[in-house]
Amino acid sequence: MAEAAEEKVKEKDEDISKDMVTIYIMGKRYEVPSNLTIMKAMEYAGYRFVRGCGCRGGFCGACGTVYRTKDDYKLKAGLACQTVVEEDMYLTQIPFFPANKAVYDLEELEPTAEQVIKLYPEVFRCVSCNTCTKICPQEIEVMNYVNAALRGDISKTADLSFDCISCGLCAARCPAEIVQYNVAILCRRLYARYIAQKAKHLEKRVKEIEDGKFDSEVKKLVEADEKTLRKLYNERDIEPQ
Repeated sequence: MAEAAEEKVKEKDEDISKDMVTIYIMGKRYEVPSNLTIMKAMEYAGYRFVRGCGCRGGFCGACGTVYRTKDDYKLKAGLACQTVVEEDMYLTQIPFFPANKAVYDLEELEPTAEQVIKLYPEVFRCVSCNTCTKICPQEIEVMNYVNAALRGDISKTADLSFDCISCGLCAARCPAEIVQYNVAILCRRLYARYIAQKAKHLEKRVKEIEDGKFDSEVKKLVEADEKTLRKLYNERDIEPQ
């Protein structure tokens, strides 16, 4: 029985070893399971995330990672929480990518190309290389929305950039040094403020809030103890999935 058990353990170890790959984190070699994402592989290797890690679901954009694979000249990038490790992957994280952001008062702007260019004149430097689109982990047509912004097509820019998570990888690779995602944020704000059809039910609710309709209810919540809040939370109406 003991020999049989030892044989099973040996077989299990052999199976695991077949599913391991070699990766390099900050130049140091590690063996990790081949089915892990970069983020989980780094934790498997003993790294503890204190920054450069957020939602773990591909939405916050905090885990931008640059890597190369063996015998491939291309510098690749992706989100560590989504990208699965590969054999001989050399990687390093970009926990934060510095980028210029224009300061403006939305109420004083107009939804025009001139406004976009005034705040982000670097869009003129776009050489249409499409590197920004190729590197986008959300597969957004980044170059197309930058060109739309240049033409003053605020609606199209807002639509094409809607899924942007502001991870910064497009700006990191742009030879023209455009901060594409900040241009996109500006255009989405302009679209929402000046172009999109107003939601009547939202306007009604805002007026109700301003008129104090919910003041007493909010006051009760503020003054409630933890037990009451937990009870209200657990008994709340939940929309069906």
